[in-house]
Amino acid sequence: MLKVYEYEKCSTCRKALKFLEARGVRYERVPIVERPPTPGELREMLRRIGDIKRLFNTSGELYREMKLSEKLPTMKAEEALDLLSRHGKLVKRPFALGATVALLGFDEAEWKKAFK
Repeated sequence: MLKVYEYEKCSTCRKALKFLEARGVRYERVPIVERPPTPGELREMLRRIGDIKRLFNTSGELYREMKLSEKLPTMKAEEALDLLSRHGKLVKRPFALGATVALLGFDEAEWKKAFK
């Protein structure tokens, strides 16, 4: 089943969930702050999208506070994945992962391709 990690106060997440509901897509809703994606899920998303920076919520407050724009270029992948798995606010959202789907953020055109 599709897992959608989301943040309740995130308008983009609400749009994504509304999109899925309108199409009758079954999914498990997971609160990203309380239960961030696991290291295994993050590795799988990275394998499918290919760029570790895309996993990060680069516009988030925590990203700026931790000065990750400076640290990320020299950070090892496993270190970055461990950081993401411990801090849900660092993860780009919504984070949707399923057997045939791997989506970050809500781009309606991308989501339409994924859920024809």
